[in-house]
Amino acid sequence: MNVPASPPPRPENTPTADAPAEYRLHASPVVRWLLWITGTVALILGLLGVFLPVLPTTPFILLAAACYAKASERFHRRLLAHPSFGPVIREWEEYRSMPLRTKKFAVGLMSLSICVSIWVVSAYPWAQAFLAVVGVCAGTWVWRIPSRDDPDRQPAMPAAAVTSRSTSADASR
Repeated sequence: MNVPASPPPRPENTPTADAPAEYRLHASPVVRWLLWITGTVALILGLLGVFLPVLPTTPFILLAAACYAKASERFHRRLLAHPSFGPVIREWEEYRSMPLRTKKFAVGLMSLSICVSIWVVSAYPWAQAFLAVVGVCAGTWVWRIPSRDDPDRQPAMPAAAVTSRSTSADASR
């Protein structure tokens, strides 16, 4: 009697065909390694941003989550399970939005940080202008990210619903 052997256990970094595309690990071990390094650097910068007012925390944590989603299931799960970072990451991954409270806090803290930095470099007008431009651009970018809990805005649909709706519209053509 010929009994088929059971498949070997799947290693952590092997992509699965049934996982959503955004959670499938990259097929190349070299790319996974580079993504893991990039995610780790982004995570370190994000953690430094908690204590240093010049560095923003949320964009670096979101970048780390995006890199870990393609590089390491274990690190991605650990970020999602974090009590402070997890809710913001899940909100971004599911709805491509940021909670209004987080957005207001981020823009307020960035504004305060930029103002203090401009005051510190008062001897260098070019540095003040550069900081002002960076502050306005970063603040505008963060403020333009949709918030599902903002009563003045249209609620965001889950990213999966947006993708499936556009796919079904394309199929009907």
